[in-house]
Amino acid sequence: MKINVSSEIGHLNGVIVHTPGHEVSLVNPELKDELLFDDIIFEEDAREEHLDMLDLFKAAMPKDGQVIEIVDLFKDSIQNEEARAFFIEQLIREFPEENLSVIEKQLHKLDAQQLLEFSTQGVLPGGSKFSLLPSPNLLFTRDLAAVVDDTILISRAATKTRLRESLMMETLVEFNPLFDSVRDSAIRISGNQSIEGGDVLVESKDLVLIGMSERTSFTGLMKAADGLLNHGVKTVLAVDIPKQRSSMHLDTIFTFASNSECIAFPPAIMEQQDNVVALQKVNGAIQAESRSSLQSALNEFSANTYDFIKCGGEDRTNQFREQWTDGANVFALAPGVIVGYERNTNTFNTLVDHGYSYMNQFEFIEEFGEKGLDLNQDNKIAVSFQGHELCRGRGGARCMTMPISREEI
Repeated sequence: MKINVSSEIGHLNGVIVHTPGHEVSLVNPELKDELLFDDIIFEEDAREEHLDMLDLFKAAMPKDGQVIEIVDLFKDSIQNEEARAFFIEQLIREFPEENLSVIEKQLHKLDAQQLLEFSTQGVLPGGSKFSLLPSPNLLFTRDLAAVVDDTILISRAATKTRLRESLMMETLVEFNPLFDSVRDSAIRISGNQSIEGGDVLVESKDLVLIGMSERTSFTGLMKAADGLLNHGVKTVLAVDIPKQRSSMHLDTIFTFASNSECIAFPPAIMEQQDNVVALQKVNGAIQAESRSSLQSALNEFSANTYDFIKCGGEDRTNQFREQWTDGANVFALAPGVIVGYERNTNTFNTLVDHGYSYMNQFEFIEEFGEKGLDLNQDNKIAVSFQGHELCRGRGGARCMTMPISREEI
């Protein structure tokens, strides 16, 4: 597979996901805040909803498209002794408070499945009393990395709760053959810097948006921007967003739907002023210039002119309610073909008002599952899928996907 993502909306050809596993059932309500969850998730229903979502993806993808499970990639990678040693070494170094060095020999003796379970569930075989907290956020693969054109930005989690996931992703890029083409050009974030993939949106190979959120630090943003600008990106738009749980990443309040439309949460995007800085390389140094709004900056630096469609419609209460349940977090399967949670009815009604056809997931699969999408025509389809259990984890369709291959527009 050619790893390349040169836009948010190109026809999806390859995507990395994680269907919820037993780790979500290990979230103790008393620890849910520490584990970055607002509620506990019922594993069986969440799995069914997620697998149904993947069926929807497959119906829209080309016949040779791939939906790849991240735990399968990881398990395959740590069959390699060098990869296993690398991952264990990183674990011990990054979690000194856990005193993992006392079980280092035991970790090396685990088979691939057991080491995977220790990484995701925090448990060792044989009833060992040594344990870590689970990693239920692995469901949100988007945050682990971002493919930008023909390179990859490896995220570094802002919290210890998700740092194990970052180490898993780093191990994959270092050792899994899938990433051979991007390994040498990968952009890596280190130290106390942080950036998560939900804050990185690829408008084109020339223009990338990065949110400065509660999860992406200023230094992480600048390190990522420097790497991207050195790799050929012409402009990075740094978007300052509210540092709060409800808008933890840029993609929770703003996503791309087509080559002329975006979904935006008005209070945090459309009503903000002077919260965007354009970063460009001039004579080898980064030059920063302020812009009045995201919409004006997008229209200035991209080859397209964008309209912003309001998450939740015109009603203020609906805007807040549907942003909370990821109404602005849509995921494009192809230009103008987007998916989101069924419960965000006002957002879907607003999309219909803007010329989109509305279909539920089963109607879409029946219509396109066999014949595929006709990409020669202008598609504007808003597809809903059921996610009443998934949305308890506070992430939508874009959060649950890490595209690694899209067709160029």
